[in-house]
Amino acid sequence: MPSPQHEAIVQMLLAQARPPTPPTVQEMRAGFDAMTSLFPVPDGVRSEKVDADGVPGEWIEMPGAVRGRSVLYLHGGAYVIGSVNTHRGLIARIAAATKARCLAIDYRLAPEHPFPAAVEDATKAYRWLLARGQEPSRLAVAGDSAGGGLTLATLLALRDAGAPLPAAGVCLSPWTDLEGTGASATDPKIGDPMIAVDGLRKSGRDYLGPRGDAKNPLAAPLYGDYRRIPPLLIQVGTREILLDDSTRVAARAKAAGVDVTLERGEGLIHVWQFFGADVPESIAAIARIGEFVAKHAA
Repeated sequence: MPSPQHEAIVQMLLAQARPPTPPTVQEMRAGFDAMTSLFPVPDGVRSEKVDADGVPGEWIEMPGAVRGRSVLYLHGGAYVIGSVNTHRGLIARIAAATKARCLAIDYRLAPEHPFPAAVEDATKAYRWLLARGQEPSRLAVAGDSAGGGLTLATLLALRDAGAPLPAAGVCLSPWTDLEGTGASATDPKIGDPMIAVDGLRKSGRDYLGPRGDAKNPLAAPLYGDYRRIPPLLIQVGTREILLDDSTRVAARAKAAGVDVTLERGEGLIHVWQFFGADVPESIAAIARIGEFVAKHAA
């Protein structure tokens, strides 16, 4: 059963009034900035802005980082909202758990920059890391929500291009199906307090643009061929409409021979890892991310 701390956040989300008209993209971004500011950045974080071959980013590091171990982090936000700034606290906690330097990037957002802009930016930042001497065997790619889907798309794109692959991928509640075709997307028993299927599908259309293919594996990794992809850790809650986005990808990757660890958080909501040091489930999930990355990127 979820902790009282987790349920307090659920109640806070449920209490938020739905606007009478759909918000603009700018209003969505401002609202997300305001919501994420409620979750503080841990003490001791060190950050440094960088230009990763034209992709703006930030090194985020906590005390105790292991020399040579890195994580490329791709933030969530339905490819439309979110930034390094909104996710700095989550990334810092992951940096502490993995004992890695995290390179978080501000990939280009839709609708101004539709697919494949985000994939291009993520793969460019990855190649920039390698060009600076980063060993792929000591590197993981990670992300949440849309960033979790982008993590998978990045691995598929790198594999298809013949690039050296990282040691592992970590996906937190990944968005892998832009059309919301999974049973969980429309199951009224899910009771997702964060994502509505209509908004999800609209963001998918914004990301694809007028000529995009909703079944292109680099846009919707649900349809990917996962042969030769490195080990994956996928964490997903059972109280989120993206549950089937994770379970279907996990099954597809396992069938292709990938070492997949799928963790289902019973009663937990979308990207509960975000909620920080006051929520036991967040602490435990991030600790497992640390163990997974340390195991594969040692």
